[in-house]
Amino acid sequence: MTDADADPGPLEPDRTHGRPTARWAALGVLLASAAVVIAIAARSTERLVPGDAVGAAGGALPAPAAGAGTSITTRPPLPIPDALPVNAYAPTPQVVLGTIEIPKIDLTADLQRGVTLTAINRGPGWWPGTAMPGELGNMVVAGHRTTYSKPFSRLDELEPGDQVILTTDTGRSVYEVRGVIVVPGDWIDIAAQSEAHTATLFACHPPGSARERIVAKLRLLNPDGTPVDPDSALPPLDAEAQSTDHTLMVRDDGATDATGTDPFGETAG
Repeated sequence: MTDADADPGPLEPDRTHGRPTARWAALGVLLASAAVVIAIAARSTERLVPGDAVGAAGGALPAPAAGAGTSITTRPPLPIPDALPVNAYAPTPQVVLGTIEIPKIDLTADLQRGVTLTAINRGPGWWPGTAMPGELGNMVVAGHRTTYSKPFSRLDELEPGDQVILTTDTGRSVYEVRGVIVVPGDWIDIAAQSEAHTATLFACHPPGSARERIVAKLRLLNPDGTPVDPDSALPPLDAEAQSTDHTLMVRDDGATDATGTDPFGETAG
C-alpha cells in the first residue's frame, strides 16, 4: 500500500487531490445547516422582541404588542388622605384648585384646598390627600349648609343622575350622583378610598346641627356620558357607615377615637 492509499484521518485533507474528504464535506453541510437554523431563529426573534425591549437592568420582558395577547394594566396606588389638623381653626393659606358646579342646586363656587374651618369658611374644601378630580380613588369635598356662603345648603335635593362638574388646570371632570345618605356624625369614614373613580360631598345635618352628616356619593363619567367604572367596581353607598370608623376624629397626634374634636362640628353646619 502506497502513501496515497493511506487513510489521512478524519480531519486531514486528501493529499492526492488537495480537496476535503467526504468527512470534510459532511461537516461543511452540517455547519451550513446550523447557520441557516440560527438565522431563521434570529429573524423570528426580531419580529417578536423589539430591539430596545430589554432595559438597562437586563432581563425585563417586553410588553406584548397591541392585540397580540393578554396585556397587564398596572393601576396607580390609591391616595392616602391627610390627617385632620389638631386645631380646626388652624391658619390655612388660600389655594383655589378650580371650580365646582352643581346645576341642580344652582351652585358655582371656587374649590378651596383644605378642610379646616378656615378653608371651608371660604367655600367648598377639597380634603388634601384624597383623589384629585378625575383620578382613581375617592375625591372628598366638605362644605357648609347654613353659614358663610352655605354652598351645600341644598345638598339634600340631589338625586341619582344629577351632575357635579369639577374644573381645574388639568381639565374638566363630570361626576353623577349615585345617591344621598344621612349618617351619624361620628360613624362615617368619609375619606375612605376604593379601586374606583368616585367622589363624596358632605356637610352637617340637619341644617344648623352637627349631629349627623349628609353625604352625596358620586361616580365619574367618561366624555360620552358613560360611567368610567362598572357598577360592580363601586363601593356600596353605605360602605363607610360603620360605627368602628372615625376618620373625622383622626388627628396629627394619632388619636383615632371619638374623643377628638370634630372640626366640622365647631360651628353649626
